[in-house]
Amino acid sequence: MTGATTIAGGEQARWQRRAAAELGRILDAHGQLPPIAWTVGPAGCVLAGRVNGLAPAGQVRAAFGAWQGALALEHDREQPGRAGMVFLHAAARRGGVTVRITATVFGASPDDDPAVTW
Repeated sequence: MTGATTIAGGEQARWQRRAAAELGRILDAHGQLPPIAWTVGPAGCVLAGRVNGLAPAGQVRAAFGAWQGALALEHDREQPGRAGMVFLHAAARRGGVTVRITATVFGASPDDDPAVTW
């Protein structure tokens, strides 16, 4: 016996339903925020939001900040990448679900004008 835990498919499905229900609550409460991509994790009770990085850098940062503030996400960090890219991350637990938001900002500084258009 290795001590590994086997998780039944029914338990995984319950986690996904809980994450999907939390997503429904989030979207109902924050319909004024810009649309982003959402994924319900395949294991564990995880919900991942992704801000589209193909918009101007200021818009990406503004959308990320709006979602981060609205969901009271913490554990935020900004990680520099190559060629001026910056990766943004924030997460928190909400209703027993881990909610994460990420964004990739291409070639711009944090001082860029957000030019919010949503």
